Amino acid sequence: MTATPVDYELLLPDGWFRIGIDPASRERSVDALVDRRFGGRDNAPHLKRRLRDDLLAQAATAYDLGGIELYLSMQQAGALTVPASLLVTLLPPGGASGAADASVVELAAGTALRRRGCTGAESKGGEALPSVTLDYQVPVPGTETHLLLTFSSPLVQIADAMVALFDAVAGSLRWKGRKQRRE
Repeated sequence: MTATPVDYELLLPDGWFRIGIDPASRERSVDALVDRRFGGRDNAPHLKRRLRDDLLAQAATAYDLGGIELYLSMQQAGALTVPASLLVTLLPPGGASGAADASVVELAAGTALRRRGCTGAESKGGEALPSVTLDYQVPVPGTETHLLLTFSSPLVQIADAMVALFDAVAGSLRWKGRKQRRE
């Protein structure tokens, strides 16, 4: 198995929360997010429990898919939360793909493959819930692996604005202690 890179950093907007998806830290991390979301109030314990269970399931799935970090937006726009996520995955050698609808872009962290898409996930009621997605595959220096940044948001009505936000976050990717490309 390839070692997980720890020498990168990403700048995320205020209001984004990192969920530890490793089994050892998952429950503690999810509990902290749930407590933050409910602000210490316990007037809806069934909602709190449901959110906790959903987040634990999402974190477990992310981990099972090879994820190494999961971020959820808790960013506020007035009274509404801006729903979005970022899953960081390490792709093993040969795991990187060249999709037909992808483009090659230059980031400070190196040359990346960028792919924008739209998915439709099935809801419990059987309705398709579309999401705008944006993937970046970035080679990990000195290895044959790639870091995959997978952004997603159900706000398809403002997809271009969400993609601009995701592009900015991906553009902040830096390798610590390594010489960066000039922009």
